Amino acid sequence: MNNMWLVRAGERAYLIDEFINKQAAAIGWSELGNLSTVTVLQKVKELLKLNYPEYKEGKVNNTAGQILRFIKEFKVGDEVITYNPEERLYYIGKVESEYEYKLGFITNMAHVRKVSWKGTVSRDLLSAPARNTLGSIMTIIAVPGEVQKEIHQQLDKGQSKIEPITKQNNALHPGNEDEESEELELIKEDVIEKSNEFIKDKIANLDWEQMQELVAGILRGMGYKTRISPKGPDRGRDILASPDGLGLEEPRIIVEVKHRSGSMGANQIRSFTGGLRSGDRGIYVSTGGFSKEARYEAERANHPLALLELDSLVDMVVQYYDQFDSETRALVPLRKIYWPV
Repeated sequence: MNNMWLVRAGERAYLIDEFINKQAAAIGWSELGNLSTVTVLQKVKELLKLNYPEYKEGKVNNTAGQILRFIKEFKVGDEVITYNPEERLYYIGKVESEYEYKLGFITNMAHVRKVSWKGTVSRDLLSAPARNTLGSIMTIIAVPGEVQKEIHQQLDKGQSKIEPITKQNNALHPGNEDEESEELELIKEDVIEKSNEFIKDKIANLDWEQMQELVAGILRGMGYKTRISPKGPDRGRDILASPDGLGLEEPRIIVEVKHRSGSMGANQIRSFTGGLRSGDRGIYVSTGGFSKEARYEAERANHPLALLELDSLVDMVVQYYDQFDSETRALVPLRKIYWPV
């Protein structure tokens, strides 16, 4: 079995379009220059310390290992997996080239491998242990054999052809206090990122009515009173939030909730904003995300309008959870943990 490597497309996968459309996977730290002749970990560490003097020892050690893996351990024929959190899809491909240094080919990432992307697997189809393993925020991880097998089983069930798109916890090592603190910080970030993905799993599994209740609960946690529209034609008004709960006092917030896999387009945003009146503020919630055209339409709207996708909902749940009422907490049960400082 060939190796399989998880390569993140930047923070929150902001480079996923480039990875797929340009048939590549890449990592940052471009200031290090061409690393084709580098063969030992110590040399990567020296370059990191020279070019990133703000890095502490723990981060230097962790980062150097990931970089050397990408340039030396990846082999032509190995598999690569990357994740798009907005689509909740893992993209699986095959390494087609040796390491290349290509400034400007992928934004902010000059260390490149050509990849032929061959299929996708929904995060929702994977087991909890597999999701846990793939939830790491590390730039690169080696995917264990049992997770590879599960991914291949889902691929074998038949995934649609990829079209161009437009839109482990590490154990602490002995060392000085600064190095240990840096390692601990990296692990904490890893845990937080995994936690956010698990919260998204919980939210994604809610039905449409529960999603309405959750959004209304978030607004109540922010200090508003809410009314949820009864079933039937709602004229783009699933939730009304205001200081008095009747919509007589401003700000009067009109909310539309779409809980489905497909992204919302400009037409849906235009239709929603067309129903807003003087003094209204709009919130459009789409767990399937928004197209670039939809975001542009929101920016040029005549009324203040916020677009919320799954990542935004997770951020708001975490921020206001302490102010949630019991009914809202029951929709997404969470437990607070304490972390050493």
